[in-house]
Amino acid sequence: MKEQTIENQVKMYLYDLMNTAKEHGFKADDNWELSMVTDTERIKIQKDYYPTIATKIIPEFLLQVFHLTKFRLKQSLNKNEESLNNRSVVNNELNYIVAFNPKRPRT
Repeated sequence: MKEQTIENQVKMYLYDLMNTAKEHGFKADDNWELSMVTDTERIKIQKDYYPTIATKIIPEFLLQVFHLTKFRLKQSLNKNEESLNNRSVVNNELNYIVAFNPKRPRT
């Protein structure tokens, strides 16, 4: 059940990313920047960039959904992302996965 839930979360999130990229005319070299963030960080990213795709995910699933999403987007994890575990996700109050394009600041 848990694996199916994670898989479904990833599929829905990737679907939203692809649709939004298409709607906003992303070019081949436009990529999503993915982050696991707190509610406060999500609000700041959404103020600074457009479009953004944010989804709240329960902490127990967040790390796996994030890793699988990055894998499917063919993006590697940075050192900080590799060092995170379920306890650090909970301790840092990370509860959102947010995607934005750094080339598209909100004006």
